[in-house]
Amino acid sequence: MIAQILFTLILLAGIGYFWSNVSKAIRNVKLGKPSHRDDRKNERWRNMLLKSFGQQKMFKRPIPALLHLTVYLGFIIINVEVLEIVIDGVFGTHRVFAPLGGLYNFLIGAFEILAILVIVAVIIFWLRRNILKLLRFNMPEMKGWPKNDANIILYFEMVLMSAFLTMNAADYKLQLLKYGHYHFKDGIVGSFPVSHFIANFLPTDPHTLVMIERGAWWFHIIGILIFLNYLYFSKHFHILLAFPNTFYAKLPPLAKFENLESVKNEVALMMDPNADPYAAPVEQAEEPDRFGAKDIFDLERIYLLNAYTCTECGRCTDVCPANQTGKKLSPRKIMMDVRDRMEEVGKNIDKNGSFIDDGKSLLDYISKEELWACTTCNACVEECPVENDPLDIIIAVRQYLVMEESAAPAELNMTFSNIENNGAPWQYSQMDRLNWVDED
Repeated sequence: MIAQILFTLILLAGIGYFWSNVSKAIRNVKLGKPSHRDDRKNERWRNMLLKSFGQQKMFKRPIPALLHLTVYLGFIIINVEVLEIVIDGVFGTHRVFAPLGGLYNFLIGAFEILAILVIVAVIIFWLRRNILKLLRFNMPEMKGWPKNDANIILYFEMVLMSAFLTMNAADYKLQLLKYGHYHFKDGIVGSFPVSHFIANFLPTDPHTLVMIERGAWWFHIIGILIFLNYLYFSKHFHILLAFPNTFYAKLPPLAKFENLESVKNEVALMMDPNADPYAAPVEQAEEPDRFGAKDIFDLERIYLLNAYTCTECGRCTDVCPANQTGKKLSPRKIMMDVRDRMEEVGKNIDKNGSFIDDGKSLLDYISKEELWACTTCNACVEECPVENDPLDIIIAVRQYLVMEESAAPAELNMTFSNIENNGAPWQYSQMDRLNWVDED
């Protein structure tokens, strides 16, 4: 009974802390402006099924895609077994689903095969990051915590799978010994294609085996709860957020930019032949929206969700032509910067009860050099496996710089002046632009 109470308390504490962090993430995302993406529902559901469940974009690189799919399926399917662990822990039962018979044996066997495949995939991922040192995993923004975070997750997965197999191995051997409640009248319960090999290396003393089985059982479930709560602080938050992120992603045409409503209205008024050019401007009841985005409050919520969902895989940066030519721009870093600023604002709110202006903005994280290096080619958006859109964030901050700070590069300012004075981007008046016709 004490073990059941202790387990229940740990379970409730783990789930409670996880929900408190998820609530913070929801609050932080809602700091942005509403995103109106409730159209084309059928396309959105299809997009989510293909991109999140099916991991469609991952298969542009088949080998890492298959490895990732193995880990993903292992994580999802093996954790179905957690339901049994929770029921056993709360009610003091042991292998409560054993009456399922052949189906139960099949499931346990499938879980074990997946577990060993996950361990193999994780080892390969670790080698790619730390021995082969693939370039996209070793860029400037991937130093320190981002690099450590990726490795911590790999260690977590390996340890959890090892604990699962060790628990099953000890259980299998105790069933062979027909010891206590591990003995089932119908014989061996469960299929153990992997752990029965591990059982050969375990002691034969039943008391020691019980300690190993119980130790691995507690380690496994507590490890899962720790892993669950670690997600919020990790890039692996995308395990949960990829589903809403792909559902609300921009649908084709992806390269279409949204016009600023306030600018569009002004241009429409200028082009209206019936408008009175001498009429007094209409007084606005409220302050007009900022042009573009200076801080996270100016971005749509979907882009803040993008930042939390970023997997830090670096595929966007890997295909970025500006980055390939040595420019400072890294689309991955843009997403990480938005997330870091969002977390900073969130901590400000936690500390003060509401946001108190700290004098900072996204421009304290993202340099102008990075912003203006972007060619707006859309390669990063096309490549992202979870449908993030760093390009729209870059465009929004650029709009702010140009329209509110007049901080465009000299080449652009010259173009703006030429358009204003000459009606064209070139340094020739409209009268002079056709002089070439008269040349011999």
